[in-house]
Amino acid sequence: MSCAEAFSSYALRSLGYGERLLPRSDFTLCEQVILIGSGMIWNVYFGVIALCLGFLLATAVAVGKASSKRWLRKPSEWFIFIFRGSPLFIQIFFAYALFTSLKGVSPVFDPFTSAALGALIVLLLNTAAYSGEIFYGALQSIPKGDIEAADAYGLTGLPRFRRIVWPTMLRLAWPAYTNEAIFLFHATTLVFFSGFPAWRQQGDALYYANYFADKTFNPFIAYPILAGYFILFTLIIVGIFGLVNARLNRHLPASRRSRVKYRPNLMR
Repeated sequence: MSCAEAFSSYALRSLGYGERLLPRSDFTLCEQVILIGSGMIWNVYFGVIALCLGFLLATAVAVGKASSKRWLRKPSEWFIFIFRGSPLFIQIFFAYALFTSLKGVSPVFDPFTSAALGALIVLLLNTAAYSGEIFYGALQSIPKGDIEAADAYGLTGLPRFRRIVWPTMLRLAWPAYTNEAIFLFHATTLVFFSGFPAWRQQGDALYYANYFADKTFNPFIAYPILAGYFILFTLIIVGIFGLVNARLNRHLPASRRSRVKYRPNLMR
């Protein structure tokens, strides 16, 4: 099978389009690159959706934790503590068991047993907890002079948060948040090991890499291809977040602008 034929047959296989059967023997390099790349569609889906929705939830959690009102502060503190205090891998397994049990109670929970929704929810909540703690630290680091200046101009409540507090919080938290975004994207590979099934062999990138490694008894082709895809997407994330960081710091002198640097988390 030529590369063009492999692309037309397997490029969108992870979404259910193209050839239904996986190649059984005589695997070509093109087939492995294209199928693993097809599985990356799911990793990008998990990462992008969880990051966007988690960003909104993290902002709310950070504001709640910084609130002087106990009924807002305590739920935020416990949310962060639970999801930061337990391994993501265990959270995914627990969520699948929970959704499977609820499925027996009501068919409404049936979609939650799929990776597309169930695993996405877990990734969303997990990144919201870590990002919420990052944003909370940034809120605590906002210079008091900025708040006093806003008060002097008569800005209070939501206008002050939207125009002063929130932009400053993002500027201070963005380098650390960039590393959280990278880790979240890497953590999408844990979905393969969870209980959430791959429907009709339409799995993520690690699913296909593991398939080729098992069939060829050679992990030194499929897994480096997978690592190459993740390195590529990591560079894309760093580039995009770097542009946002430059936008957030555009008013500062060049010597005072913080730069986005990738600092990998060795444990989580």
